[in-house]
Amino acid sequence: MLVSELVEKHGFKQLSGTDLNRKISNVYSCDLLSWVMAKGKHDTAWITVQTHNNILAVASLLEFACIIIPEGIKVDQEIIDKANEQEVVMLSSDKESFEIFKILYEAGIK
Repeated sequence: MLVSELVEKHGFKQLSGTDLNRKISNVYSCDLLSWVMAKGKHDTAWITVQTHNNILAVASLLEFACIIIPEGIKVDQEIIDKANEQEVVMLSSDKESFEIFKILYEAGIK
């Protein structure tokens, strides 16, 4: 599955970044950044309720496909601007984490 499919087929909102043709190889959800750094993998779709600068650093370091902010949580424009500067794709969805996992799982991502 490509990041673009989350936007085009599932109604996710693109907040930042331009590389929507990135392949999602796996999905991970966690809000403890040190844990994400230890467990995260390249091309991950990371679901988190965190919306501060540090998530951008983790996503960049581990070369995640995207960050997904669930439940319609608002992200400050300052963070969106910083994500664009760092070329981090950040998406938003009104769906809960479980629903997002379901979409990705049904697309064959585990």
